[in-house]
Parts: sequence; structure tokens; C-alpha cells
Amino acid sequence: MLDNFVSGKITLNEYIQCTGSNGVSFYVHYWGVMPEHYNNLPHKHSFFEVCYVVEGEGTYIEQECTYQIKENTMFLSRPDVLHQIKSDTGLFLLYVGFELVESESTEKWITIIEEAKQCSEVVIDVKDDTAAPLMWKSLLIQAANSESALFEEILSNLAHSLILSLIQTFVVSSNYHSQKTVPKKSSLILTLAKLYIKDNLSNSIKLTDTATYLHLSSRHLSRLFKAELGINYSEYVQNERIQRAATLLKTTDLSIRDIAQETGFPDVHYFTRVFTTSMHSSPGRFRALYTKLKTVIYKD
Repeated sequence: MLDNFVSGKITLNEYIQCTGSNGVSFYVHYWGVMPEHYNNLPHKHSFFEVCYVVEGEGTYIEQECTYQIKENTMFLSRPDVLHQIKSDTGLFLLYVGFELVESESTEKWITIIEEAKQCSEVVIDVKDDTAAPLMWKSLLIQAANSESALFEEILSNLAHSLILSLIQTFVVSSNYHSQKTVPKKSSLILTLAKLYIKDNLSNSIKLTDTATYLHLSSRHLSRLFKAELGINYSEYVQNERIQRAATLLKTTDLSIRDIAQETGFPDVHYFTRVFTTSMHSSPGRFRALYTKLKTVIYKD
């Protein structure tokens, strides 16, 4: 494990100096693996440094406070805060120094990082099977395997996720969490219903069929469609059939009869009538008008 970690550290410092995704970007000053860390002098950084104790015991001193650190302790050194690490027996440390790239990050993330600078809990005991320690070790092991496919992409994504997880470990902000939108359970149910409909358009997919698949009552599912989409279940299914038919007419050579069957209409005459009413054009004329278009999504 030690050899992998040291090798991985070298690779990370070579390849991962920046990470970014979903409105937040970080500059990484260094990745560190120190098998035997004893004492250092009191010092400051202009950036964040997070250390994770793999093995050993010692103390972490921040300004006037002294904390005991041991295996599976994680501690945060904040920008411009005087700190020191001491150990008589030696510490096996993983560490990383990073800072937010404000010009490439949203206001939300600037606020979160300001909260991290003021956080009250800078030394935390974690379990070795929780997200941050597992991710950190996985990152180093992955970095040591430089011949793997998609090597740099995997490293970049893992490194970014690790830094987010480290920030989450220390930033406890009820204000931030209260502002997050928690998806409603019913919205998840509706998403599953829509996926089921999309994947089974060639079948009858009655309301009772979808409700049974989702282990719901038909009445409850019907109410969800009306409440969240503003239309009833049968209207939604018919709209999906029409949109699928429009795509098939534009992008395939299937006959109109075959398209009617593929999209779940009982016969070609009913399909033609419903399609013409909805699209203000017969299937044949629609195909003639749009057959040369490159797009595959029809919008009214």
C-alpha cells in the first residue's frame, strides 16, 4: 500500500493541479504522502490544507488550542491560521493543499468556502470506511496505475470529488443545507413512471399497468400526473406516443403502419387521426416536410 501511495502522490502532483465541475473550481498546490511525519515548526498557509492520519499518534496545535490526533483523524488547516504538527513516534499522513478559484466558481461556492474559513471544528475523527478516506486511498491507488484507460479523466473526477468530500466533512452549515432543494418523493415516482412509459410505448401501458409496476394505487398515480404535470395520465401517454412517432417518421424508413405499431396505436387509421389532430399534419405529409431535417427531436 505504501509504495502505491507514494507512486500515486508523484503522479497526482504531475497531472492534477486543477479540478473543476458544476460551478466550482479548485487549484491544488500539492498532494502529499508522508509515511513518517514527526515535528514541524509553527507556520501558516495562504490556502487550505487537509491532513488524514493513516497511522500513528500526535498533536495538532492551532493558535492556542492543542488537539490529540490518531489513526483516522482528519484535520483542517485554514488559510492564514498559525498551526503545527507534533509526534514523538511518527505519523503516516495523507495531505492535500488547495484553494478555490473564485473566478471560475459560483457565489454559492464562494460563500461555502468563507464558511470553511470560519468553521469551529477543525479536527474530526472519521471511520476508515467512510467516503473521504476511501476516496483518498482509491485516488492514490488509481494514480499509481498510470496505464489504465481514461487515466487522466478518472483521476480528475476522483480528485474533484475528494476535495468536495473533504469540504463537506468540515463545513456544517444549516443555512446552506436549508437552501438546497430536496426532491420530493412523488417527483421521483413520477420520473420512474415516465421512464416506464418511454420504454414500453409499443404496449398498451394502461394506468393500472404503470401503477402496478410502481407498487402504487392507480388513483395515487393519476393524482401525481395531474398535480405535477397539469395533465392526466392518458394525455401524457398519448403525447409521448405522438412525439416518438414524429421522430420515427423523420429518422427512419419504417412504414406508417409499422410506426403505428411501434408507438402503441391499435391500428393505422386511429394513429393517422390522432397524429393529424395533434400535429396539424398527416403522418405522410409530416414525413415529406421533415424527412431532410437533421434534428431528431420535434418541438411544436
